[in-house]
Amino acid sequence: MTLPRTTEALVHGRVKFRVGQIVYVSFFRDETVMGFGFPKDQRDWLIGGSPHKFMLPEKSDLRYHWVLVRMAAIDETEMRELVLDAWRMVVPKRVAAAYEENPQG
Repeated sequence: MTLPRTTEALVHGRVKFRVGQIVYVSFFRDETVMGFGFPKDQRDWLIGGSPHKFMLPEKSDLRYHWVLVRMAAIDETEMRELVLDAWRMVVPKRVAAAYEENPQG
């Protein structure tokens, strides 16, 4: 999946995907956990509904719109949905709408 305006970066051994300077997906070095952008006001709902999958980020990252997911607990379809939703949070609405109309580019 290639998302418009996305760049990939390796930061301190971690793969991060971002739009401009805003990171919307990041993987732990061992790739067992993925961090992703998610509305702060909905975090408790997400984590409470599936605590075996989702968890809060480190205390220093709680100020961000961010949640962690255990990679072993999700399939490819769910991962794709989480990544797309996180990407939609950081791009202009018109960019997201254009992608939705033609996801193949």
